[in-house]
Amino acid sequence: MDKLLVICGPTGAGKTALALELAKKYNGEIVSADSRQVYKSMDVGTGKDLPKGAKYKFSGIKDLGYYEIDGIKIWGYDLIQPNQEFSVANYVRFSKPVIEDILKAGKLPILVGGTGLYIKGVVDGIPTAVVPKNKRLRKNLSLKSPDELFEILAQQDTVKAASLNVSDRKNPRRLIRAIEVSLWRLKGGREKKLFDFKFHTLFIGLTAPKEYLFRKIEARVEERVQKGVEKEIRMLLERGLNWKDQAMISLGYRQWRGYFEGRETKKEAVSEWKSEEKKYAKRQITWFAKDKRVNWFDITRPKWRESVENLVKKWYSNADAKKG
Repeated sequence: MDKLLVICGPTGAGKTALALELAKKYNGEIVSADSRQVYKSMDVGTGKDLPKGAKYKFSGIKDLGYYEIDGIKIWGYDLIQPNQEFSVANYVRFSKPVIEDILKAGKLPILVGGTGLYIKGVVDGIPTAVVPKNKRLRKNLSLKSPDELFEILAQQDTVKAASLNVSDRKNPRRLIRAIEVSLWRLKGGREKKLFDFKFHTLFIGLTAPKEYLFRKIEARVEERVQKGVEKEIRMLLERGLNWKDQAMISLGYRQWRGYFEGRETKKEAVSEWKSEEKKYAKRQITWFAKDKRVNWFDITRPKWRESVENLVKKWYSNADAKKG
């Protein structure tokens, strides 16, 4: 059975650095599972951390390309323009031929990132990913409050409504998507998986005590400010991007709107960004904690890397192991 190594966890935990180390040892290629890093020209705010002079190389797979760091290919960066929309379905459609190509080359695909929905789409499949967007419906629902949207969903699909947590009930985009899926089902739409691979998977989760993780997040935000995220955002706006574009409402960008519109200071924008990054990290931890396949490693513990490497080595050498 084909192997797939998954490295997940909250932002700032060092997932990509670990993935690069393991890719060198096990002849692997990295597939980024990060919803922010799919956008071109959005490098600083998304933390792509590409070496100076790194170039995007086109492959023989459709129009897809990759970056190469220390001889390791990293896929999943710069897939679309910032004014384009991107969904989990788009991500699964991108990742399928890439992972197929990696496997055909006899290499190990390493899925790395903190966007849990992307990882789930590849490993388990998300049947609702095939449900198309209903632009007319979205426009009609765009001005409704979260409470109104939840009431609409509850009338259409009581089971789905009851399953939502507090955060989901307050999120207009998620509520609108849930209504969209519900209506599609009522009209006879059939769901199917976009990715039909079966893998022998190993999930590595990186974590740390909250205080330590938050300090790392604050340091990363400050680093991105120093690297010129303000200049990057100004360039995007000059190119015609709107604050309502999907890319510009992503974390690390939308927090600057008040500053650029003269309603907030730079210090306030950065402070809000740090706060939202911390909240995002907590949501990521909650998401991945639900998946019992994840083997967790505290990055503040001594010899944690050694423990990870031992587990990966055992898993990798077990050719006959059953799917994880």
